Amino acid sequence: MKKTIIWVVVIIIIGLGLYLMSSSSKAPAGNDQGDAVINSSTTTSVVVDNKDETVIGKSVEGRDIIAYNYGTGATKLLFVGGIHGGYEWNTVLLAYQLMDYLKANPNVIPKNIQVTVIPVLNPDGLNRVVGTSSRFAAGDVPKAQEILIAGRFNAHQVDLSRNFDCDWQSKGTWQTRSVSGGSAAFSEPESLALKNYIEAGKPSAAVFWYSAAGGVFSSSCHAGVSAETRLLTNTYAKAAGYPAYEEFTSYEITGDAVNWLAKENIPAASVLLTTHDNVEWDKNLAAVKAVINSYAK
Repeated sequence: MKKTIIWVVVIIIIGLGLYLMSSSSKAPAGNDQGDAVINSSTTTSVVVDNKDETVIGKSVEGRDIIAYNYGTGATKLLFVGGIHGGYEWNTVLLAYQLMDYLKANPNVIPKNIQVTVIPVLNPDGLNRVVGTSSRFAAGDVPKAQEILIAGRFNAHQVDLSRNFDCDWQSKGTWQTRSVSGGSAAFSEPESLALKNYIEAGKPSAAVFWYSAAGGVFSSSCHAGVSAETRLLTNTYAKAAGYPAYEEFTSYEITGDAVNWLAKENIPAASVLLTTHDNVEWDKNLAAVKAVINSYAK
């Protein structure tokens, strides 16, 4: 009797197992797709691409370079901070402050305009100074000049604003120093990422924030300053209260980012904040608004 009961239990268990296996193999195709979505969401994606933000590339050390979009208009205005990383950390804070403002005040962007902000083009250089490649506070910035200067360059020790294709040279100049321009124009992943992003999106105009000189400088690459670049420069400078300049003449610049944009027939200007430790928020907000309104007409 006991043997009979045992065999019955075994048969029931085997039958139940076969039934469950058969049921799982007949699950609807939609469940498989749902599982795929769940699995993909648990993996680390190297690219985020939607209407609000895009990872345009990676730094030498693998940190994301992110473009944030505000508005959906066909006329695209690009603002870039942190090309010199932690050395010009105030340009990064200015970019983040602008992003917060645009998020809180979406109505300042007309329907035909899209504003894109890349707050940190050199995340490795920023991380070297403040210990992060994203948001930080001014109080996180060390005072030691040697640390700040080290943060100007990417992890290959290249000055990214000497790595673009206008008068590129392997050795560039910064003040009285010789700096690396890389092994070729766009040899660095950060500058190449920006190149690819700009060539794909074709912004109507671009503004790069630097520090420190207190002025707005037009871009050009052996073809003179275009009328639209001059208008961009003067519009920003007048609204901000900065002086406007046709070119930067303090020392020779090779491989400059905004001058490459001029070569690509994209109006661009360099805005140099007055110091290395102030974002001059009111001045620059007024200037950004003026540029937006100029292109909205």
